[in-house]
Amino acid sequence: MHRRVIASIALAILLAACSDDVGVVASSDSTLPGINTGSVATTSGAPATTPAATGPVARNYDFTKPEVIATGLSVPWGIAFLPDGSALVAERISGRILQLRVGSAPQPVMTVPGVNPNGEGGLLGLAVSPTYAQDGLVYAYFTTSNDNRVARFRLGAAPQVIVSGIGASSVHNGGRIAFGPDGFLYVTTGDAAASSRAQDPANINGKILRVKADGSPADGNPFPASPVWSLGHRNVQGIAWDANGRLFASEFGATAFDEVNLIQAGKNYGWPAVEGTGNNPAFVNPLVTWATGVASPSGAAISGDSLYVAALAGRRLWKISITPTGVGTPQSLLEGQFGRLRTVVTAPDGALWVATSNRDGRGSPTANDDRILRFVPTP
Repeated sequence: MHRRVIASIALAILLAACSDDVGVVASSDSTLPGINTGSVATTSGAPATTPAATGPVARNYDFTKPEVIATGLSVPWGIAFLPDGSALVAERISGRILQLRVGSAPQPVMTVPGVNPNGEGGLLGLAVSPTYAQDGLVYAYFTTSNDNRVARFRLGAAPQVIVSGIGASSVHNGGRIAFGPDGFLYVTTGDAAASSRAQDPANINGKILRVKADGSPADGNPFPASPVWSLGHRNVQGIAWDANGRLFASEFGATAFDEVNLIQAGKNYGWPAVEGTGNNPAFVNPLVTWATGVASPSGAAISGDSLYVAALAGRRLWKISITPTGVGTPQSLLEGQFGRLRTVVTAPDGALWVATSNRDGRGSPTANDDRILRFVPTP
Protein backbone atom coordinates (compact mmCIF):
# COMPACT_ATOMS: atom_id res chain seq x y z
CA MET A 1 0.00 0.00 0.00
CA HIS A 2 2.69 2.48 0.98
CA ARG A 3 4.75 1.71 -2.13
CA ARG A 4 1.81 2.56 -4.40
CA VAL A 5 1.10 5.78 -2.52
CA ILE A 6 4.70 6.93 -2.61
CA ALA A 7 5.08 6.05 -6.28
CA SER A 8 2.42 8.59 -7.18
CA ILE A 9 4.56 11.39 -5.77
CA ALA A 10 7.97 10.00 -6.70
CA LEU A 11 8.87 12.67 -9.22
CA ALA A 12 7.97 15.53 -6.89
CA ILE A 13 10.12 14.18 -4.08
CA LEU A 14 13.03 13.40 -6.38
CA LEU A 15 13.10 16.95 -7.69
CA ALA A 16 12.91 18.37 -4.17
CA ALA A 17 15.58 16.12 -2.72
CA CYS A 18 18.25 15.98 -5.42
CA SER A 19 20.26 18.29 -7.67
CA ASP A 20 22.04 17.81 -10.99
CA ASP A 21 25.29 16.81 -9.29
CA VAL A 22 23.70 14.14 -7.07
CA GLY A 23 26.46 11.70 -8.04
CA VAL A 24 29.25 13.61 -6.30
CA VAL A 25 30.94 11.38 -3.73
CA ALA A 26 32.73 12.68 -0.62
CA SER A 27 36.48 12.22 -0.75
CA SER A 28 38.30 10.30 1.97
CA ASP A 29 41.00 12.99 2.02
CA SER A 30 41.56 13.79 5.71
CA THR A 31 42.05 17.48 4.91
CA LEU A 32 38.37 17.91 4.04
CA PRO A 33 36.34 19.76 6.70
CA GLY A 34 34.72 17.45 9.24
CA ILE A 35 36.54 14.33 8.03
CA ASN A 36 39.07 12.30 9.94
CA THR A 37 40.40 9.01 8.62
CA GLY A 38 41.98 8.08 11.96
CA SER A 39 40.47 6.37 14.97
CA VAL A 40 38.88 9.36 16.67
CA ALA A 41 35.53 11.01 16.10
CA THR A 42 35.21 14.39 14.43
CA THR A 43 32.44 16.93 14.56
CA SER A 44 31.21 18.93 11.62
CA GLY A 45 29.14 21.39 13.64
CA ALA A 46 25.42 21.94 13.42
CA PRO A 47 23.92 23.17 10.13
CA ALA A 48 23.16 26.86 9.94
CA THR A 49 19.44 26.07 10.21
CA THR A 50 19.84 24.28 13.55
CA PRO A 51 18.01 26.11 16.37
CA ALA A 52 20.00 26.77 19.50
CA ALA A 53 19.55 24.28 22.31
CA THR A 54 18.04 25.68 25.50
CA GLY A 55 16.90 24.40 28.84
CA PRO A 56 18.27 20.90 29.55
CA VAL A 57 20.29 20.53 32.73
CA ALA A 58 23.44 18.43 32.71
CA ARG A 59 23.01 14.94 34.16
CA ASN A 60 26.07 12.96 35.19
CA TYR A 61 26.61 9.24 35.72
CA ASP A 62 29.30 7.21 37.44
CA PHE A 63 30.34 4.87 34.65
CA THR A 64 32.77 3.07 36.94
CA LYS A 65 29.87 1.46 38.84
CA PRO A 66 27.62 -0.48 36.46
CA GLU A 67 24.70 -2.40 37.90
CA VAL A 68 24.08 -5.61 35.97
CA ILE A 69 20.30 -6.06 35.97
CA ALA A 70 19.97 -8.93 33.48
CA THR A 71 22.25 -11.67 32.14
CA GLY A 72 22.00 -14.59 29.75
CA LEU A 73 19.86 -12.80 27.17
CA SER A 74 19.62 -13.80 23.51
CA VAL A 75 20.81 -10.62 21.73
CA PRO A 76 18.65 -7.90 23.35
CA TRP A 77 17.75 -5.22 20.82
CA GLY A 78 14.75 -3.03 21.56
CA ILE A 79 13.97 -1.71 25.06
CA ALA A 80 10.83 0.27 25.92
CA PHE A 81 9.35 1.24 29.27
CA LEU A 82 5.84 0.65 30.55
CA PRO A 83 4.04 3.23 32.72
CA ASP A 84 4.85 1.22 35.87
CA GLY A 85 8.60 1.71 35.24
CA SER A 86 9.29 -1.86 34.14
CA ALA A 87 10.89 -2.46 30.75
CA LEU A 88 10.03 -4.61 27.78
CA VAL A 89 13.09 -6.12 26.12
CA ALA A 90 13.12 -7.65 22.62
CA GLU A 91 15.41 -10.62 21.98
CA ARG A 92 16.42 -10.44 18.33
CA ILE A 93 17.07 -14.13 17.73
CA SER A 94 14.40 -15.80 19.88
CA GLY A 95 11.61 -13.35 19.00
CA ARG A 96 10.68 -13.18 22.67
CA ILE A 97 9.59 -10.09 24.58
CA LEU A 98 10.71 -10.09 28.21
CA GLN A 99 9.50 -7.87 31.03
CA LEU A 100 12.28 -6.65 33.28
CA ARG A 101 12.11 -4.98 36.67
CA VAL A 102 15.20 -3.87 38.53
CA GLY A 103 15.99 -6.49 41.17
CA SER A 104 14.04 -9.27 39.47
CA ALA A 105 14.82 -11.81 36.77
CA PRO A 106 13.41 -11.10 33.28
CA GLN A 107 10.02 -12.70 32.71
CA PRO A 108 8.91 -13.80 29.19
CA VAL A 109 5.57 -12.24 28.29
CA MET A 110 5.17 -13.34 24.66
CA THR A 111 6.90 -14.53 21.50
CA VAL A 112 6.18 -12.48 18.38
CA PRO A 113 5.02 -14.87 15.63
CA GLY A 114 6.69 -14.96 12.22
CA VAL A 115 10.07 -13.54 13.27
CA ASN A 116 12.95 -14.62 11.00
CA PRO A 117 16.35 -13.91 12.65
CA ASN A 118 18.31 -14.12 9.40
CA GLY A 119 21.65 -12.32 9.62
CA GLU A 120 21.00 -8.99 11.35
CA GLY A 121 17.23 -9.41 11.15
CA GLY A 122 14.78 -10.67 13.75
CA LEU A 123 12.82 -8.96 16.50
CA LEU A 124 14.29 -5.46 16.59
CA GLY A 125 12.76 -2.23 17.90
CA LEU A 126 10.03 -1.85 20.51
CA ALA A 127 7.84 1.12 21.41
CA VAL A 128 5.06 1.59 23.95
CA SER A 129 1.99 3.58 23.00
CA PRO A 130 1.92 7.09 24.56
CA THR A 131 -1.66 6.21 25.58
CA TYR A 132 -0.79 2.75 26.92
CA ALA A 133 -2.91 3.27 30.02
CA GLN A 134 -5.96 3.50 27.76
CA ASP A 135 -5.13 1.16 24.84
CA GLY A 136 -2.46 -1.22 26.22
CA LEU A 137 -0.65 -1.25 22.88
CA VAL A 138 2.96 -2.20 22.23
CA TYR A 139 4.67 -1.76 18.84
CA ALA A 140 7.42 -3.96 17.38
CA TYR A 141 9.60 -3.85 14.27
CA PHE A 142 10.62 -7.29 13.04
CA THR A 143 11.92 -9.27 10.09
CA THR A 144 9.87 -12.02 8.45
CA SER A 145 10.83 -14.37 5.62
CA ASN A 146 9.44 -11.78 3.18
CA ASP A 147 9.96 -8.30 4.59
CA ASN A 148 10.48 -6.05 7.58
CA ARG A 149 7.30 -4.80 9.19
CA VAL A 150 5.81 -2.96 12.13
CA ALA A 151 2.97 -4.46 14.14
CA ARG A 152 1.03 -3.42 17.22
CA PHE A 153 -0.55 -5.66 19.83
CA ARG A 154 -1.54 -6.08 23.42
CA LEU A 155 0.92 -8.25 25.28
CA GLY A 156 0.08 -11.90 24.60
CA ALA A 157 -2.38 -11.10 21.80
CA ALA A 158 -2.05 -11.55 18.03
CA PRO A 159 -0.14 -8.69 16.33
CA GLN A 160 -1.82 -6.37 13.84
CA VAL A 161 0.55 -5.36 11.03
CA ILE A 162 0.44 -1.61 10.41
CA VAL A 163 3.45 -1.11 8.09
CA SER A 164 4.71 -3.83 5.74
CA GLY A 165 6.75 -4.16 2.57
CA ILE A 166 9.98 -2.79 4.04
CA GLY A 167 12.71 -4.64 2.14
CA ALA A 168 14.62 -7.19 4.23
CA SER A 169 18.10 -8.62 3.92
CA SER A 170 20.71 -10.31 6.07
CA VAL A 171 22.09 -6.79 6.68
CA HIS A 172 20.92 -3.17 6.90
CA ASN A 173 17.41 -3.72 8.24
CA GLY A 174 17.19 -0.51 10.28
CA GLY A 175 14.65 -1.36 12.95
CA ARG A 176 14.50 1.36 15.59
CA ILE A 177 11.02 2.69 16.40
CA ALA A 178 9.95 5.37 18.87
CA PHE A 179 7.10 7.76 19.47
CA GLY A 180 8.22 11.36 19.09
CA PRO A 181 7.16 14.32 21.22
CA ASP A 182 4.54 15.04 18.54
CA GLY A 183 2.82 11.72 19.30
CA PHE A 184 3.66 10.10 15.95
CA LEU A 185 5.62 6.89 15.49
CA TYR A 186 9.05 7.20 13.84
CA VAL A 187 10.42 4.13 12.04
CA THR A 188 13.99 3.75 10.76
CA THR A 189 14.53 1.53 7.72
CA GLY A 190 17.84 0.38 6.21
CA ASP A 191 18.67 0.04 2.54
CA ALA A 192 18.63 -3.78 2.93
CA ALA A 193 21.93 -4.04 1.01
CA ALA A 194 20.51 -2.29 -2.07
CA SER A 195 21.92 1.23 -1.77
CA SER A 196 19.88 2.72 -4.63
CA ARG A 197 16.75 2.36 -2.50
CA ALA A 198 17.88 5.16 -0.21
CA GLN A 199 17.56 7.75 -3.00
CA ASP A 200 14.39 6.22 -4.51
CA PRO A 201 11.41 8.27 -3.28
CA ALA A 202 9.04 5.45 -4.26
CA ASN A 203 10.78 3.02 -1.89
CA ILE A 204 10.41 3.10 1.90
CA ASN A 205 13.85 1.57 2.50
CA GLY A 206 16.75 3.84 3.48
CA LYS A 207 14.37 6.28 5.14
CA ILE A 208 13.03 7.54 8.42
CA LEU A 209 9.25 7.20 8.36
CA ARG A 210 6.70 9.13 10.41
CA VAL A 211 3.31 7.49 10.78
CA LYS A 212 0.15 7.59 12.84
CA ALA A 213 -0.63 4.91 15.41
CA ASP A 214 -2.41 2.89 12.69
CA GLY A 215 0.56 3.05 10.28
CA SER A 216 -0.88 5.62 7.89
CA PRO A 217 1.22 8.68 6.93
CA ALA A 218 1.31 11.29 9.68
CA ASP A 219 -0.25 14.70 9.27
CA GLY A 220 2.25 17.35 8.24
CA ASN A 221 4.74 15.00 6.58
CA PRO A 222 6.92 16.79 4.00
CA PHE A 223 5.63 14.78 1.03
CA PRO A 224 1.84 14.51 0.60
CA ALA A 225 0.33 11.09 1.37
CA SER A 226 3.79 9.63 2.09
CA PRO A 227 5.17 8.21 5.35
CA VAL A 228 8.68 9.44 4.44
CA TRP A 229 10.14 11.97 6.87
CA SER A 230 13.75 11.95 5.61
CA LEU A 231 15.70 10.00 2.96
CA GLY A 232 19.20 9.09 1.86
CA HIS A 233 19.97 6.80 4.79
CA ARG A 234 22.06 3.61 4.79
CA ASN A 235 21.12 2.05 8.11
CA VAL A 236 19.77 4.19 10.94
CA GLN A 237 19.50 2.28 14.23
CA GLY A 238 19.31 5.05 16.80
CA ILE A 239 16.91 7.98 17.22
CA ALA A 240 16.42 10.37 20.15
CA TRP A 241 14.89 13.79 20.76
CA ASP A 242 16.35 16.60 22.85
CA ALA A 243 14.44 18.96 25.15
CA ASN A 244 13.64 21.21 22.19
CA GLY A 245 12.10 18.40 20.14
CA ARG A 246 15.04 18.07 17.74
CA LEU A 247 15.58 14.60 16.35
CA PHE A 248 19.10 13.09 16.33
CA ALA A 249 19.91 9.83 14.54
CA SER A 250 22.92 7.50 14.55
CA GLU A 251 23.75 5.82 11.26
CA PHE A 252 26.09 3.09 10.04
CA GLY A 253 28.46 4.04 7.25
CA ALA A 254 30.06 1.56 4.86
CA THR A 255 33.85 1.42 5.11
CA ALA A 256 34.87 4.95 6.03
CA PHE A 257 32.54 6.99 8.23
CA ASP A 258 29.69 6.44 10.66
CA GLU A 259 27.47 9.39 11.50
CA VAL A 260 25.21 11.29 13.85
CA ASN A 261 22.72 13.45 12.00
CA LEU A 262 20.22 16.12 12.94
CA ILE A 263 17.08 14.97 11.17
CA GLN A 264 14.96 17.60 9.45
CA ALA A 265 11.71 17.04 7.61
CA GLY A 266 12.12 16.31 3.91
CA LYS A 267 15.92 16.47 3.94
CA ASN A 268 18.25 14.13 2.06
CA TYR A 269 21.23 12.66 3.97
CA GLY A 270 23.19 11.59 0.92
CA TRP A 271 23.62 7.83 0.91
CA PRO A 272 24.95 6.29 -1.32
CA ALA A 273 26.34 9.39 -3.05
CA VAL A 274 28.04 10.57 0.14
CA GLU A 275 29.44 8.72 3.14
CA GLY A 276 30.33 11.16 5.91
CA THR A 277 30.74 14.86 5.13
CA GLY A 278 30.46 15.92 1.50
CA ASN A 279 30.40 19.04 -0.61
CA ASN A 280 27.00 18.69 -2.25
CA PRO A 281 24.40 21.24 -1.07
CA ALA A 282 21.62 18.80 -1.98
CA PHE A 283 22.58 16.72 1.05
CA VAL A 284 22.70 17.46 4.78
CA ASN A 285 26.13 16.96 6.36
CA PRO A 286 26.36 14.98 9.61
CA LEU A 287 26.98 16.62 12.97
CA VAL A 288 29.51 13.92 13.92
CA THR A 289 31.55 11.41 11.94
CA TRP A 290 33.59 8.47 13.22
CA ALA A 291 35.95 6.03 11.60
CA THR A 292 33.88 2.85 11.38
CA GLY A 293 36.30 0.87 13.55
CA VAL A 294 35.46 2.93 16.64
CA ALA A 295 31.73 3.15 16.17
CA SER A 296 29.17 1.12 14.19
CA PRO A 297 26.62 3.21 16.09
CA SER A 298 23.33 1.57 16.99
CA GLY A 299 21.01 2.75 19.78
CA ALA A 300 20.88 6.39 20.87
CA ALA A 301 19.46 8.17 23.90
CA ILE A 302 19.45 11.71 25.25
CA SER A 303 19.80 12.41 28.95
CA GLY A 304 20.07 15.98 30.14
CA ASP A 305 22.25 17.86 27.68
CA SER A 306 24.06 14.78 26.32
CA LEU A 307 23.49 12.33 23.50
CA TYR A 308 24.65 8.77 24.19
CA VAL A 309 25.34 6.35 21.33
CA ALA A 310 25.99 2.61 21.73
CA ALA A 311 28.83 1.33 19.53
CA LEU A 312 29.14 -2.22 18.23
CA ALA A 313 32.51 -2.47 16.45
CA GLY A 314 33.81 0.29 18.72
CA ARG A 315 32.82 -1.67 21.85
CA ARG A 316 32.10 1.48 23.81
CA LEU A 317 29.52 4.11 24.65
CA TRP A 318 29.93 7.53 23.08
CA LYS A 319 28.81 10.66 24.93
CA ILE A 320 28.23 13.81 22.89
CA SER A 321 27.29 17.08 24.56
CA ILE A 322 24.54 19.11 22.91
CA THR A 323 25.62 22.74 22.94
CA PRO A 324 23.83 25.98 22.01
CA THR A 325 25.67 25.96 18.66
CA GLY A 326 25.62 22.26 17.80
CA VAL A 327 27.47 19.40 19.46
CA GLY A 328 30.67 19.00 21.44
CA THR A 329 33.59 16.63 20.97
CA PRO A 330 32.52 13.00 21.52
CA GLN A 331 33.80 11.29 24.68
CA SER A 332 34.53 7.55 24.76
CA LEU A 333 33.10 5.61 27.74
CA LEU A 334 33.16 1.93 28.79
CA GLU A 335 35.73 1.25 26.08
CA GLY A 336 36.43 -2.47 25.77
CA GLN A 337 34.77 -3.31 29.09
CA PHE A 338 31.57 -5.04 27.99
CA GLY A 339 32.10 -5.84 24.33
CA ARG A 340 29.66 -4.82 21.63
CA LEU A 341 26.98 -2.36 22.77
CA ARG A 342 23.68 -2.36 20.90
CA THR A 343 21.16 -0.24 22.75
CA VAL A 344 21.11 2.65 25.20
CA VAL A 345 17.89 4.09 26.62
CA THR A 346 16.93 6.57 29.32
CA ALA A 347 14.66 5.03 31.95
CA PRO A 348 11.78 6.97 33.55
CA ASP A 349 13.88 7.40 36.73
CA GLY A 350 16.74 8.99 34.74
CA ALA A 351 19.00 5.93 34.76
CA LEU A 352 20.78 4.84 31.59
CA TRP A 353 20.24 1.23 30.48
CA VAL A 354 22.81 -0.25 28.10
CA ALA A 355 22.39 -3.61 26.33
CA THR A 356 25.31 -5.67 25.05
CA SER A 357 25.26 -7.59 21.74
CA ASN A 358 27.98 -10.20 22.13
CA ARG A 359 25.93 -13.26 21.15
CA ASP A 360 25.10 -11.88 17.71
CA GLY A 361 27.80 -13.92 15.96
CA ARG A 362 30.32 -11.08 15.88
CA GLY A 363 31.20 -10.66 19.53
CA SER A 364 33.17 -12.67 22.07
CA PRO A 365 30.54 -13.49 24.67
CA THR A 366 31.30 -14.22 28.31
CA ALA A 367 29.31 -16.67 30.40
CA ASN A 368 26.99 -13.85 31.48
CA ASP A 369 26.24 -12.35 28.07
CA ASP A 370 24.18 -10.84 26.81
CA ARG A 371 23.66 -8.36 29.61
CA ILE A 372 21.78 -5.20 30.43
CA LEU A 373 23.68 -2.64 32.49
CA ARG A 374 22.18 0.21 34.51
CA PHE A 375 23.90 3.49 35.43
CA VAL A 376 22.17 5.80 37.86
CA PRO A 377 22.55 9.60 37.93
CA THR A 378 25.02 10.97 40.44
CA PRO A 379 23.90 13.60 42.99
